[in-house]
Amino acid sequence: MRNASLTRGFTLIELMIVVAIVGILAAIAIPAYQDYMVRSKVSELLATVSQCKTAVAEYMTSKNTLPADLTASGCTTIPTKYGTGLDVTAGQILIAATADVGGSPPQTGLLLGLRPEPVAGTSVITAWDCTRATGGSTLEAKYLPAVCR
Repeated sequence: MRNASLTRGFTLIELMIVVAIVGILAAIAIPAYQDYMVRSKVSELLATVSQCKTAVAEYMTSKNTLPADLTASGCTTIPTKYGTGLDVTAGQILIAATADVGGSPPQTGLLLGLRPEPVAGTSVITAWDCTRATGGSTLEAKYLPAVCR
């Protein structure tokens, strides 16, 4: 008769079940993490245009109209790791994503656009809309920051 203290350890089937569970969790977690990384890089694009948002708002406050172009707005076009090609057209800010943003499909060259929403009859900008930017926000919706979805 075998002693119960000598039969320690896991059976092969128990080990296979653990490996299968870990594999399933990895299959779910890796794509979610990759999407999270792309969203964080796109959020950096939003932070990049914050200086330009301030410049457009100041222009609107002082001149009671939106700036016509990049030069009038006073925004800088210094590229960052994830953003390049900053442009301003009729107050709307557009920035293009670089290859470093990634994504599936790759988001290279796609735009994040922000359109100011002034209060009617005033020179006050109450919000910035990145979902309805004319000719803007061509990034896939799943990669847009939470304020844009």
